Amino acid sequence: MKDVRREESFPAWAEARVPVLRRRAYLLCGSWHTADDLVQDTLLRVYLRWGRVADGPNPDAYATRVLLTRHLDERRRPWRRERSSAELPETGDARAARALSGVEARDALLTAALRHVPLPQRVVLVLRFAEDMSVEQVAEELGISAGTVRSRCSRGAERMRIELARLGHLAVPATPGEAERAE
Repeated sequence: MKDVRREESFPAWAEARVPVLRRRAYLLCGSWHTADDLVQDTLLRVYLRWGRVADGPNPDAYATRVLLTRHLDERRRPWRRERSSAELPETGDARAARALSGVEARDALLTAALRHVPLPQRVVLVLRFAEDMSVEQVAEELGISAGTVRSRCSRGAERMRIELARLGHLAVPATPGEAERAE
């Protein structure tokens, strides 16, 4: 009887979590198609262990960990690897962002820059700022210390500034000291 209740609780949980998981996956990989694949794979893996996950302290944290692990596994696959070249081509996202206006352009530029941030830092940035989680919540979700979250957040933000400057769209100085020197 207990297994039947667990099986019935999964669809409701999954339906409520799909939008959040899909957004996280998109921010991690930058492609809605890949994000959908990651979410489907995540839901399958959570479902297979739903009996233990549902009784655990935080099913959402488990699903996030599975999503991140699946993303890392996909990136390690040989057919996903990019080939290096002497010059980096302009990404389609950067070109498309220039054609957009307002909020859409900002989101496209941030997503393009976010792709160049190392994955551990990107995960923290997504959870901290896109998901609006506190440092403590991110630490609990990822199973790392609050100091590690702050460190990764700082390094990731610096990398984002570098990438936005490289794309030619950084209008704000990186630090308050730079703002004073610019005047």
